[in-house]
Amino acid sequence: MANSNQTTRRTFLSLTAVLVIVRPADATPAMLQAAIRNVVGEANVRTGKVKLDIPPLVENGNTVPMTVSVESPMTADAYVKSIHVFNEKNPQPNIGNFYLGPRAGRAQISTRIRLADSQKVTAIARLSDDTFWSATADVVVTLAACTEEAI
Repeated sequence: MANSNQTTRRTFLSLTAVLVIVRPADATPAMLQAAIRNVVGEANVRTGKVKLDIPPLVENGNTVPMTVSVESPMTADAYVKSIHVFNEKNPQPNIGNFYLGPRAGRAQISTRIRLADSQKVTAIARLSDDTFWSATADVVVTLAACTEEAI
C-alpha cells in the first residue's frame, strides 16, 4: 500500500515539476499576406488616400497610440466602408477591423495597439466603390509587448 502511494506521489511530483513556457509564435510574412488577402481577396491594394499616424519610435510596445484617417467626403455615394490594420511580427497579424458608413461623419479611427517588436504596421481602407487603399509605417519598439511567458 505504501508503495502505491509513493508511486502516485512521485507521478504527481514529476508532473507538477515540469514547467511549460509558452511563447506566442511570431507572425510570418506568409501569415501577414494571408491575413491581408482574407480582407481584400484578389483586389489590388493601392497606396494613397490613407494616413497612418503612429509614432516612429515607442519606448513601450504595450500601448502604442495610432490614428488612421482616410480621404473621403463620407457622403451616401462616396464613403469608407472599413479600415483594417495589420502588423508583420505580432502573433496575430490582423490588429483590428473597423466598420464605417456615410453616417460616421469622418473616416477616422483612433486606438492603442500592442506591438511585439519593431515592425511595419499597415492600414488598409475599403471604400464604397470597393477599391482598397493603404499606408504603411515603420515603428521601432524599444521594450517589446506580446511576449509574456506563461508558466
